[in-house]
Amino acid sequence: MYRKILLALDGSEHSKRAAKHAMELALLVKDSTIQIINVIGYSQTKTEVLHDELKLKRHETLEEIEETFQKANISYSMEFERGEPGPTIVEYANKERFDLLIIGSRGLNSLQEMVLGSVSHKVAKRVQCPVLIIK
Repeated sequence: MYRKILLALDGSEHSKRAAKHAMELALLVKDSTIQIINVIGYSQTKTEVLHDELKLKRHETLEEIEETFQKANISYSMEFERGEPGPTIVEYANKERFDLLIIGSRGLNSLQEMVLGSVSHKVAKRVQCPVLIIK
């Protein structure tokens, strides 16, 4: 069923809830693995130095989720990508052929989301696998 799961995280409260659901699903499906993707937007990085600092800060934010997966003995890996979140997640998900993508309904940048539309909506429209959007 859902053995190869992609979990899109940005450190927001909605993405933390998405991680909890991914963990619960992984515990139900034997031999499942979770690939965590965290996209660092180009608009958030001015230089490579800043990019590295932002990547480190985001990784620290996601350590709590990693610890939870480790304690539950869930197979996972983490991937950091650069680009616009929606298209980058879609490209990665479609290229790697996941059974399911789990994403939070709202991310860290609520102003941009209000003007341009949510990343989860853009992803759900374009990805080629089932999508679970968590509120």
